[in-house]
Amino acid sequence: MASFEIPKTNPLLIVISGPSGVGKDSIVQRMIERKFPFHFVVTATTREKRANEVHGKDYFFVSKDEFAHMIDEDELIEYAVVYGDYKGIPKAQVREALASGQDVVMRLDVQGAETVRKLSPEALLIFITCESEEELEHRLRERKTESADSLSLRIATARKELQRIEAFDYVIVNHDFHLDDTVEKVRAIIAAEHLKVHHRKVDL
Repeated sequence: MASFEIPKTNPLLIVISGPSGVGKDSIVQRMIERKFPFHFVVTATTREKRANEVHGKDYFFVSKDEFAHMIDEDELIEYAVVYGDYKGIPKAQVREALASGQDVVMRLDVQGAETVRKLSPEALLIFITCESEEELEHRLRERKTESADSLSLRIATARKELQRIEAFDYVIVNHDFHLDDTVEKVRAIIAAEHLKVHHRKVDL
């Protein structure tokens, strides 16, 4: 009789992405609060820290000189200029977490998600959106974190990013006041991926 062996599950590289204003930060924060078993990658950025943000937890806030050094030393998986500021993913923490067998979650803009897909075709890309372009514009205006020029740029960029959905594996509509429903859908996607017969194998 042939022996039967259940395939060993590999750690996943999960990218939570979508335009500004769809709630990526809130989703990841709730996943952390609910103690989902994953390593959350903290992004390095040169932008100013907002009042409610914590260095090393929400982002690593660095100077442009420090960021340039990280680029020179090839310490980043990917980096981009986003609304005039640099953002990048430190390589070491991702590799260490994957090597330890942990799922790794990154919160990235759409451009960053597509870069990760090129580097690691087996990454799991989840696109977060809201009900409509009008709703997205409303959310961005309600944040009141940008100047008028900066807000116009974010709205125009978000509209373009909504057209990039085909590059992703899953799409979730993050309805207003239904954050826990959205988080539960993310959890279900991750659980289903771990139950696949043919597991994703992440190389970085």
